[in-house]
Amino acid sequence: MTHKILFVCHGNICRSPMAEFVMKKLVADAGLSSRFEIASAATSTEEIGNPVYPPARRKLAEHGISCSGKTARQLTRQDYLYYDLLIGMDQWNLRNMTRMYGGDPDGKIRLLLDYTDHPRDVADPWYTDDFDATWRDCLNGCRCLLQDIMEQSDKVR
Repeated sequence: MTHKILFVCHGNICRSPMAEFVMKKLVADAGLSSRFEIASAATSTEEIGNPVYPPARRKLAEHGISCSGKTARQLTRQDYLYYDLLIGMDQWNLRNMTRMYGGDPDGKIRLLLDYTDHPRDVADPWYTDDFDATWRDCLNGCRCLLQDIMEQSDKVR
């Protein structure tokens, strides 16, 4: 079974690509790449086609993670049908996704840090310039998300 995850934030140049590439690294390090399809998208059109924001790219690179070639894309209606999970970075993202999809009939829209012991929005470095806090939130959220997915997979077997 392939787990298809789409991380979503406002512009798809900071938080959601950070989460996308952190999750890809965690999955690869666990030897599970063949079981996952991971991407990211924006709720807005503001940054479409732009690369990952340079400070976010540098923060990933500090941890040996490349996001080379990633450009912002907007969320589509088809994404709801295609992905198993649509993971928002904050409550505003969840509201925008729910509005775009006319609800969440399949329960696919979730907040990343809801998988942790400290549910809240992922720190937004666009306003704070604190990419360390965003890194920590993405890493913790993705670790907990991966653990949850693997525990759910074990229950299905």
